[in-house]
Amino acid sequence: MTDPQEQPTRHPSLIPTANSSDSLSSRRKVIATLGLASAALCASPGKASAMWKWGAINDVPVVKVKTIPSDSRFGKVAAPSQKVGGFPEDWVRLQGRNLKNYTNYLNSLKLRNISAQDVIAAHAKERGSVWNALPPRELWVRMGYTLRVIDRISSEMRTPVKEIVSAYRTPAYNARCRGARRQSWHLANVAVDVQFDTSARNVTSATRSLRDRGLFKGGVGSYSSFTHIDTRGQNVNW
Repeated sequence: MTDPQEQPTRHPSLIPTANSSDSLSSRRKVIATLGLASAALCASPGKASAMWKWGAINDVPVVKVKTIPSDSRFGKVAAPSQKVGGFPEDWVRLQGRNLKNYTNYLNSLKLRNISAQDVIAAHAKERGSVWNALPPRELWVRMGYTLRVIDRISSEMRTPVKEIVSAYRTPAYNARCRGARRQSWHLANVAVDVQFDTSARNVTSATRSLRDRGLFKGGVGSYSSFTHIDTRGQNVNW
């Protein structure tokens, strides 16, 4: 996703108009400000990710999934259906029109091995008295990048996705998830916990291999029964 181009700005002259201490002080302040700006522009994507504050969720770096050479034999592992349904009525009522619209968005991604049903089912869950929910519309596009990574893994391994265990989580729902971090990448809608019809160890190995070949930048977490995959913009393993 391309960031909007910023309009060029004019910097004030750094030449003092008088030999006063006020002019010299102003000059030093401008130079210091420009120095900080230059440092920020030179920061690597990984450092920018590390500096991201959770209060500014819209500033999360979004990493595009690159096309890399693939064996032509790799294709659809399981043709995904565009139909969704079978979710708890209470949950469906809470989503309103968001359910249909998000379904249309997921289908528009034209994933080869993942259906909208697979993704949405990960949101139709309740812990205690707290329902999870579909992500806010402004965060939808982020999940597309991560789903494309998982779709590619499925094709490379020639193994179908068994279950998307978790995708977006609301803050309230995330707080009920055992072991979940308060600043989980699931809150930013860039993370997926996924199971394939093979061992999680195999999935983790394949995912890291594809990432090292340049498919994406992000986190890969290995767990006993699933693999965490996100497109945070910085390579991290655990």
